[in-house]
Parts: sequence; C-alpha cells; structure tokens
Amino acid sequence: MLRDLLNQPSRMVVGLMSGTSLDGVDAAIVRITGSGLDSKVELVHFYSEPYDDALREQIKDLCSVERSDVAHICAMNFSIADRFAGAVRRAVESAGLTMDDIDLVSSHGQTIWHIPENDADDATLVRSTLQIGDLSVLAKATGKPVVGDYRTADMAVGGQGAPLVPYADFILCRRETKGVIAQNIGGIGNCSAIPAAAQPEQVIAFDTGPGNMLIDQAVYTLSKGARSYDEGGAWAAAGTPSASFVEQLMSHPYFSRKPAKTTGRELFGKAYALDWIGRMQQAGLSDADIVATFTAFTAHSIAQSYRDFVLPAMAIHDVFVSGGGAHNQTLLAMIGELLPGLRIETTEAIGISSDAKEAVAFAIFANNFVQGIPNNLPSATGASTSTVMGKLALPW
Repeated sequence: MLRDLLNQPSRMVVGLMSGTSLDGVDAAIVRITGSGLDSKVELVHFYSEPYDDALREQIKDLCSVERSDVAHICAMNFSIADRFAGAVRRAVESAGLTMDDIDLVSSHGQTIWHIPENDADDATLVRSTLQIGDLSVLAKATGKPVVGDYRTADMAVGGQGAPLVPYADFILCRRETKGVIAQNIGGIGNCSAIPAAAQPEQVIAFDTGPGNMLIDQAVYTLSKGARSYDEGGAWAAAGTPSASFVEQLMSHPYFSRKPAKTTGRELFGKAYALDWIGRMQQAGLSDADIVATFTAFTAHSIAQSYRDFVLPAMAIHDVFVSGGGAHNQTLLAMIGELLPGLRIETTEAIGISSDAKEAVAFAIFANNFVQGIPNNLPSATGASTSTVMGKLALPW
C-alpha cells in the first residue's frame, strides 16, 4: 500500500488541525501533485467540527499545571483521537467521497504542553513538546495510514518545534515580485515573512504572541459561558481599548526576544487571561473595554513584531491573514491602523481559504513524509538542519 502511494502521480490527503484556540478540529481534503517545494496543492473540500464548551474546558484544564493530571491526559489521548477519526469520516462523506478515495491522513494532534527551550530554573524541564490524539487509534478507526507527531523531529535537530506552517506558507504564498507576510491568527499568532522571489532560507517566521486566545477567554468569562468568541469583533468594536493596559501587556518579555521563537498556553493561557481580566475590572473597565483591550493587544503584538524583526530586513507589500482572526473585522482594522504602509487582506485574496490553510499545511507535510522529503523550515524553527518530520501509524 505504501509502495502504491509513492508511485501515484498525486495523493488525496486529509489534513487535520486542532490548534491552541480550541475551536474544534478542521479537516482539509487536499489533492497534492508532486512533492517538496514544487508541490501543486488543490483544496477539494473543507470541513470543521466545533468542540462543545465542556470539551474545550477539559482540554484547557489539561493545559494547566494546576489542574492537569496524568489519568485525564492518558484518557484524552485516546478519546480525542476517536473524535478526529469521526471528523475524517464526516469530512469525506460531506465531500461526496468515500474512504476508498483517501490515500493518507495527517494529524497535527492537540497540543497540551510545549517547552521550546530548556528551563533555566529547573534542569528537568528540557526542550520538549506534547501533542495528544493517538496515531494508532486514528489509523485503526479510519482504515488509513496516518502521519502525525511532527514537532518532535524538528526539536530533535535543535529546533523549537514551531512554527511549522511557514514551510507550507512558502509553497502557497510566495510571490516573484512582492514581499508578503502570511499571518495566521489562531489561538496563537504566527507569521511567515517571505521576500519577493525568496529562497526558503530567506523566510523569517515566528510566533507573534497571543492571537484569539485571550480574546476568546475574555468573551467566555465575561459572558458567563454564553459566548466563546467575539463574532466579527462586534464586542470589541463597542468598547474602547485601554492604552495603559495595552502598554503593560506589551511589556511581557516574550515580545523583545528575537526569532526563532514560539509560544502557547504555557505563557498566554487561561490563568494569564483571568489575572488580567481581574486587574482591568478593578480599574473600572467595562466588559466591552476589556475585550477591546485584548483585541488591541493582539494587534499591537503583531504590528510590533513586524517593526522589530521583519520590516528592517525586507520589503513587504501585503499581509495575508488566515485563521479565526481573519473573521474579526475589528482586529483586522486595528492591525491596518498600526501598519498603514501595508495592505491587510485575508488569504482569500490569493485563492486560499483562511479557515483551511493550516489543515492544508499538514496535508502537505504528510505528502512529503511518505516520500522521504524534509518538511520543516529551519529559518522558522531554529533547527540545525532540514529534516523529515512525522511518525507513521498503519491501519493493518
């Protein structure tokens, strides 16, 4: 079966993405012709299955040192793999296809904890990462070979295991005559800055900081669970950002660190959000002002990252936004105001679904994996070399 995969001119791959925003699992059915940086990528169908509030809060607990425990991590590793498998089957059915049409499944998994650098205060906390959603469970449940657990291979050669999507951004977004930034705004924001006619080693990529994570937590907390995100940025638009609090939030040491760098719920998770919500409430900010302040914080973190680490190094014309943040018109407007020299658009402007892009990226990674072609970008992760990321689970 694997030999047949190698001999095919193209492969139909289901890419699965469940990110730090904990919105749910995205499934992109992708036809890929060729391999490596010359891959031709066609999105056949996109399907998204949201998490309910109870599951979202359970996963948040697993991402917390205070509330997590080994038994629940062990159980969720299997149960979320079953959920991923169901999403694959329902994505294929909704596309009017059958599982016989699918060659391969690729899963990012659900990140529980990420340690991009050795802890200076605790020698036992070495560079490491943990994504759950067991690959064997997923392979047996779908009847298809599954590739996943990508980040560990990059870390094994000195990288931070993230951001990974810049490799796919290079394939999908590179332009011959204009420098562009592909900015994903999921739970965490990450950017891929690609100069005109770039070579892979010229890409500057890193996590810009929190994306929707703090906004979503504020909305969920302040609405007492009635809402899980700020639809269209409407709540933020009704408030006024606190310049003082934005300045305090921007003083976090993460933003002054030079790339390569990556972050997640370890720094900007639920506890961080609740602490700042409490401070803002004590200062008399309204609920709308708090949501607006977190939205402005995300916008400022993105804009400042560009000014510090990208624009001094290359000319940029366009910023193409993907992820859930691409639907937040207030956030996009704030970014545009902070970067008046750049054109801010969603990736739909270049024919790429802003919702599907990250799931498409993981389909690309699996296509490279089965052909033994490196699928990381050392300039993004800080790895010492290109390497083939991923592990394979077989269904038989």
